[in-house]
This record gives sequence, C-alpha cells and structure tokens, in this order.
Amino acid sequence: MRKAQDIIGLPVIEIETGKQIGTAKDFLIDHDWNLQGVLLETKHWFSAPRYVKWEAVIALGTDAITIPSELEVQSLEDDQELCYLEYGATRIKGLPVITVSGNQLGMIEDVYFGEQWGRKIVGYELTEGLLSDLKEGRKWLPTPESIKIGEDAIIVPVSSESDLQDVPTIQ
Repeated sequence: MRKAQDIIGLPVIEIETGKQIGTAKDFLIDHDWNLQGVLLETKHWFSAPRYVKWEAVIALGTDAITIPSELEVQSLEDDQELCYLEYGATRIKGLPVITVSGNQLGMIEDVYFGEQWGRKIVGYELTEGLLSDLKEGRKWLPTPESIKIGEDAIIVPVSSESDLQDVPTIQ
C-alpha cells in the first residue's frame, strides 16, 4: 500500500524528455473514492489549476511520478465534481468519519491505495488529534462497502467501528 502523503511533493517527470513538468500538490478523488488525477503546483498566483489524469500516470516511484508527455497535463475545470485530499473547498482531509449510528471514529488524515497503485482507495488513516495520536496512535479503516462523502462529514456503516485497526507498517 502507498500513502497519499508519501506522494505529495514528488516531481512529475515526462519520460519523453526527462523534463520536470511540475510537482504533485494534491490528489483528485471522485465521490466513489476513485483517484482521478494528480493536482500539480501552480506556477503563478492566478494561473488555472493543472492536473494529470490518473490513467496517464506511468508510475509512482519513491522519488518521482512519471508520465508519458507534457501533453497529459490538463486544466482543471470548475464544473468537475471532484474532491481534493488536502486543498480546496471540497477537501477530504480533516473531515470527521461518522457511523450511521452517530459515533465519530476520527478525522481523515491520509488515504491509502493498493499495491498496484490502482485507482481505488483501499483505506483511511484516522486521527483523533495530536495528543491522542501520541498516546494511542492513529487508526486505519479499510474502505467499507458503503461510504459517503458528505458536505461536513464522511458517513460509514456501523460495522466500520469494529473494522478499525492500528495503522499498518508500510514497507
């Protein structure tokens, strides 16, 4: 598994020329919890956000993200109904995860995706705050069969409470 936080900040390199196209700033996620793209750092204050569609990513290495060519970089349209992991009005990080029965399991701190860096998010790292993180550690929630991104919270089934685990060690 890979954590999104380990990818953010990596250079995005086109393999055609070896040129750095940008730096990964964030991930774009749809409402079905599929990764849709990698948001790039903007070069100027008022420039339009740019991203690379997930399908165009060749590899997520430990030191760089590779794409075929700069032609894969697109402008992000305002009408796209996507969520951001860290930035924007529809960001997921920091949202509370609440069961249908009203119990809060923690707040989203990071997301994980599978070994083959497929599109589907496979789990969530939850925090209950700095003191709790230091005292008890963060928790990991495998993706439940039903999960809804709400305006102010992430809603999960009651069974998610028993699915909480210690954060996995990533190798």
